[in-house]
Amino acid sequence: MSTKPTIDSKTLLVTGANRGLGQALVDEALRRGAKRVYAGTRRPLVHPDQRVTPLTLDVTDRAQVQRAAETVGSLDILINNAGVALRDGLSDRDVLERHLAVNLFGTWSVTEAFLPQLTQTGGAVVNVLSVAAWAAVPVLPAYSISKAATFSLSQSLRALVARRGVTVHAVMAGPIDTDMVRELEIPKSSPESVARGIFDGVENGEEEIFPDPMSRPMAETWRAGAAKALERQNAALLAADPLAA
Repeated sequence: MSTKPTIDSKTLLVTGANRGLGQALVDEALRRGAKRVYAGTRRPLVHPDQRVTPLTLDVTDRAQVQRAAETVGSLDILINNAGVALRDGLSDRDVLERHLAVNLFGTWSVTEAFLPQLTQTGGAVVNVLSVAAWAAVPVLPAYSISKAATFSLSQSLRALVARRGVTVHAVMAGPIDTDMVRELEIPKSSPESVARGIFDGVENGEEEIFPDPMSRPMAETWRAGAAKALERQNAALLAADPLAA
């Protein structure tokens, strides 16, 4: 495993940075001594800290993603936080496609665009996912499907970019008290506490990060389980695959 990343003196990009968990991640990165935080948002953002650089970034707009990558000269940590969660009953294909466009393809597009910078710095990709990737939430099925797909994306990227010195971290978060799930009558963690848990996990070099009281009990079972062992076994196939060289 690569050297554990720290936040102090690093340059980060946080997508979906205008509110909720994204805003908390920006603030926590600053508290931990980040040198520069690019705050990716679809709408204009003003931040009082001069270390924050607003970046117009709709993760579904490939032209915007490319312009953002050209703007950011160097990057140590990419946090793919932008996401969407809409109530549905799997009765509207457009709703599912919207979730996949943002949560899956948006994450993939931004990561692909910034991978050259991350390779240069031996950086890290942090994908904000959900325990819904493992246990679907029936009132948010399209969201659950998209997070499951993005978890698989994270595992694949982890194996593929390891040889470039880049680490990939999947945040398996429980419900967070943001606008996204505020109407659901379930226990939720504060965005600030989850942001702290995410950065603790990154600094500890955890491949899967369990940042809150709901998800944390799953950590030991997952890390010592058969599914994680199979992931490592499958990643070893790259060494014998000439097309992956």
